[in-house]
Amino acid sequence: MDPWYLTHLVCPRDHLGLDVVHGAGGRLVCSAGHTYPVVDGVPVLLLDDVAQTMGIAEESMKRANTVPAADGDPASALYLETLGISEEEKRGLTALASDGRSAIDPVVAFMVGATSGYMYKHVIGTLDSYPIPELRLPAGRGKRLLDLGCNWGRWSIAAARKGYDVVGIDPQLGAVMAARRVCRSLGLAARFVVGDARYLPFPADSFDYAFSYSVLQHLSREDVRLVLSGVGRTLTSGGTAFVQMPTVFGVRCLYHQARRRFSEGTGYEVRYWTIPALEALFSRAIGPATISVDCYFGIGLQRSDSALMPAPLKAILAASEWLRAASRFVPVLKYAADSVYVTAVKP
Repeated sequence: MDPWYLTHLVCPRDHLGLDVVHGAGGRLVCSAGHTYPVVDGVPVLLLDDVAQTMGIAEESMKRANTVPAADGDPASALYLETLGISEEEKRGLTALASDGRSAIDPVVAFMVGATSGYMYKHVIGTLDSYPIPELRLPAGRGKRLLDLGCNWGRWSIAAARKGYDVVGIDPQLGAVMAARRVCRSLGLAARFVVGDARYLPFPADSFDYAFSYSVLQHLSREDVRLVLSGVGRTLTSGGTAFVQMPTVFGVRCLYHQARRRFSEGTGYEVRYWTIPALEALFSRAIGPATISVDCYFGIGLQRSDSALMPAPLKAILAASEWLRAASRFVPVLKYAADSVYVTAVKP
């Protein structure tokens, strides 16, 4: 295991330092006796005594605490039971991994629809390159960035390419392993942890930036407050949180709310926020907050992915980009965006 983890991680329960349990098949322990498994050098710091934000976290803990299946089994090597995809997609993923002809990591080929927005459903299983978006932050110059809910590492890669010292955290063991494989294949330095964003396993003042995309929107409002409290603790003074969130009045957001009769979301359903509520929430938890537009007509639309889209979807993307540019001069337009970024700076 990378020695970095022993000096930069703490117990997610009590924030005590961690050490290796020798002869225990790879585990970390704090002085209070809390132990956590390590899978192929990746710490799994999920809590087994709290309600999980997504059921797949239970599978990650289960897999991390059992002996891996025999080498050579594609399903075992890819940790399929810990991925948030359908059984049909798992079968397709296994077939793609078995024939060895995929130009990219097979996990990414099948998770792209879940991690890159509704416009990418048509490329599931057929991607031949990694869709890496533009990170709308200044050049990193070695500053430390935490990617909350990193999944297969799309935004971690974007941050590493921009010069950040990146740590990604996600509760899906298989997604974290894919993120590590992809970064290694691209020659990028990034570290990953399997963990829960509500219980961050990092000391205070660990990061200059905290980033998250299409993650906090799936959590209850109380869980979002827990996440932001941890972000506030782990950011340095002057550190910045840059977090994507969905809004109440975006066109596609209104469509989805109407489908569920404007009830509050449950489970992994998206929760929608007003802009004043977001400003107040982030300001209380971290520091002064401002809002900027991410995109219109959906969540996850990225200009860098235009080449993946058929003509009708490119037209929607173009309209979204035009409105985003206009929102800089007509601030009221941000209230009609489907997806916004909240920037909060810790005093």
